[in-house]
Amino acid sequence: MGKLLLPLVLLFTSLTCFGVTPEKVKEYRQAAEQGDAMAQYNLGVMYAKGDGVPKNYTEAFKWFRKAAEQENAWSQHNLGNMYYNGYGIPEDDTEAFKWYRKAAEQGNANAQYNLGVMYEYGEGVPEDDTEAVKWYRMAAEQGNASAQNNLGNIYAKGDGVPEDDKEAVQWFRKAAKQGHADAQYNLGNMYRNGYGVPEDDTEAVKWFRKAAEQGNADAQYNLGNMYRNGWGVPEDKTEAVKWYSKAAEQGDAMAQYMLGFMYDKGLGVSEDDTEAVKWYRKAAEQGNVGAQYNLGVMYYNGYGVPEDKTEAVNWYRKAAEQGDADAQSNLALMYILGYGVPEDNVVAYMWLNLAAAQGLESAKKGKGMISEEMTKEQIAEAQKLSREWLAKRQE
Repeated sequence: MGKLLLPLVLLFTSLTCFGVTPEKVKEYRQAAEQGDAMAQYNLGVMYAKGDGVPKNYTEAFKWFRKAAEQENAWSQHNLGNMYYNGYGIPEDDTEAFKWYRKAAEQGNANAQYNLGVMYEYGEGVPEDDTEAVKWYRMAAEQGNASAQNNLGNIYAKGDGVPEDDKEAVQWFRKAAKQGHADAQYNLGNMYRNGYGVPEDDTEAVKWFRKAAEQGNADAQYNLGNMYRNGWGVPEDKTEAVKWYSKAAEQGDAMAQYMLGFMYDKGLGVSEDDTEAVKWYRKAAEQGNVGAQYNLGVMYYNGYGVPEDKTEAVNWYRKAAEQGDADAQSNLALMYILGYGVPEDNVVAYMWLNLAAAQGLESAKKGKGMISEEMTKEQIAEAQKLSREWLAKRQE
């Protein structure tokens, strides 16, 4: 598993050194060289931040280690960060875990939180949800907002604890009140769906907005949905486009798809097929099935792009392979007509068969019509291909 940089507390924290003078640096260095742990810690922070001295992670590591070996908890925490991120030293999750634990056992809330992350995701230690909960709880009870949010997520999922939406809401709320954007989004989601609290779209909007204004893309997308549908706020397609745009610019695939749809249909914005294609493509390239299907439609009809049946087939196929019934039906039509692919009734029947199995009425009718032009052997081959496709998808 890749490094989980976002959940970890990466800031170097100093109680005393901000905008230090050369005289102060000299004073800290003299004390540090005489073995003063707090001076060693502060000198490490200076080098880590480039405050009063040139930024130098190797020097920061050196001074954090000296202080950490004297049981300075913040130095132990920061040394864990250095190992985790490879700052001034090769990355080493096992060493990061070791130093986080030393600091955590001294009651350092940030280290307790980071230790919870290591246990939850199995980094530097075997994955252990029960241990993750233990350390998240210790940090959360000290007011660490990230730990409170993660503890809420764990209760919502039931990992390492019995699933308990009310308990999840309690922890999300504690973190949300501290301004934690992910927790604000999560709390909004609980109100939107009525998990652990009575369903309340007005409260959902309130918390989505707080998170969205901090740049949380999930909250921005959901706030867009609330405005588009008039849930908890008066319906306002223009405001929906505003929030979809913010999330889409951050790379949120669902927001990109919805922004494309708004341009496609002229909802809250002037109809613009070129813009619709732009946003459908961004979402489609991230695997969004609705965007892949719609991009196929745009290429088929020449909306916002030159008409290109081969490209239409390409995007219909991507959506069809993800199980989209409409895309499967449209892909079948391309094979029937020989648009962008050679005519092939066997392959067409396969895709119609798959779409019909999902209840798509047009596919059922198409399947009946095409079967009149096929031999029993061809139909049997198409059915075999359908079974093989389903078996492969379930692997």
